[in-house]
Amino acid sequence: MSVEVPLPAVRRAVYRPVRGGNALEDTIARLIQTVRLGVVAPGESLPPERELAGLYGVSRDTVREAIRELADTGYLVRRRGRYGGTFVADPLPQPAAVGVSATELEDVLGLRRVLEAGAARAAAGRTLDSDARAELWARHEEAAVVGIADYRRLDTLLHLTIAELAAVPSLVALIAENRAQVNVWLDAFPLLPRNIEHSNAQHEAIVSAILAGRTDAAEAAILEHLAGSEALLRGFLG
Repeated sequence: MSVEVPLPAVRRAVYRPVRGGNALEDTIARLIQTVRLGVVAPGESLPPERELAGLYGVSRDTVREAIRELADTGYLVRRRGRYGGTFVADPLPQPAAVGVSATELEDVLGLRRVLEAGAARAAAGRTLDSDARAELWARHEEAAVVGIADYRRLDTLLHLTIAELAAVPSLVALIAENRAQVNVWLDAFPLLPRNIEHSNAQHEAIVSAILAGRTDAAEAAILEHLAGSEALLRGFLG
């Protein structure tokens, strides 16, 4: 009978199960943490996909997609053959210098959760006229079909539209200022195509809940959506 050797604390931290709502983003963030903390050094191999899936509590497809995204952005290298596997790039890409402390990051992200969750709940609690409903759905559809180059802008416009529909004028300015800061940080690493697909599916859930007047569902959906980008920000910048 084999005896499992306990993982050191840092390994247990990065190889723990992820949350269900943002499995892909959290898996990417855990892999980035593994690299940034030196748990797996440049040039060394990650555990096999099957093992990672078990450690994270996600499907092998999710692990494979996360690895593919990070390989495309230069953090990981996939090799085939007898000595193949997934290896940490050597050298690693140099992240853009954004000068953010952990305290500042958590402050801005915490404020974003309060502002945007409140906006979604307020918008869902109002009786929207046909023009407002059409505009909200159109913003969602525009973001869903746009290319990577324009995605961040249209994603921001959708969130600002939700803020406008909350009918609290000062809220729009607060969310705009907050998102401007978050976007600077998001621009420090590449957009991930699979993450965009997931984001668009979450957008649909948010918009649908607002249009149905389901305040709790709208708040829950936007908080789950924000948690995905938070995981990426902490992974790349934290």
